[in-house]
Amino acid sequence: MIGIIGGSGLEKPDFLKESETKKVSTPFGKTAAPIQLGKVEGIPVALVSRHGFEHEYSPSIVPYQANIWALKELGVKHVLAASACGSLREEIKPSDFVIPTQFIDFTKRRKNTFLDDKGVQAHTPFADPFCAKQNKALLESIQELGLKGYENKTVVTIEGPRFSTRAESNMFRQWGADIINMTTATEASLAKEIGLCYSVLAMATDFDCWKTDHPPVTYEAVLKIMEQNARNALKVFQHAIPKIKKTCCK
Repeated sequence: MIGIIGGSGLEKPDFLKESETKKVSTPFGKTAAPIQLGKVEGIPVALVSRHGFEHEYSPSIVPYQANIWALKELGVKHVLAASACGSLREEIKPSDFVIPTQFIDFTKRRKNTFLDDKGVQAHTPFADPFCAKQNKALLESIQELGLKGYENKTVVTIEGPRFSTRAESNMFRQWGADIINMTTATEASLAKEIGLCYSVLAMATDFDCWKTDHPPVTYEAVLKIMEQNARNALKVFQHAIPKIKKTCCK
């Protein structure tokens, strides 16, 4: 089974066939929303809305542990996440897709591990946090659909819910980050820790605030771009899922 984590603008996608919803109990509480079960091209898919159906969870309080654990409980082995992101590079324009291969975790107050019980000593290797085969399937799908996409990029995940200051935005650029969001590092950490292959389809919605000839990012601007391009993100997932089933699910 393949899991999808829907982000801003994709709280209630309607592309699953034979769909139903299921509540999954976890040791970490409730998921952000009931899991949507269905099929894409005959392939079983489980989808969780990261922020809830009504976007009631801000990035800092998303129940990341419950969301990831529930997918694992349902038999998911491969996770594709959707995420809005700000561009930290001139060449990455709003509406472009980005498939990151590295992340920088700049969050401060989240549960980003399942291994924080007293007496547990475990350290997850994390040199390559994303699944290379899934990344390839996503990039091929973007290209075959005639969309604009970038690979081999670094995402910095900030705590949120506020956006960056100009000083922070420029610092992240100097660090080598190409895009910025508020969710990916946390999800990738949890997914890899329990053996799930994880990739993120990031869609640029703005230039954060480093680019002084553009207005600083606002939540309204992010939603506008995501709503305009949500259908393209779903097309990429629909195109990529059979590829992942063929090349990854052995």
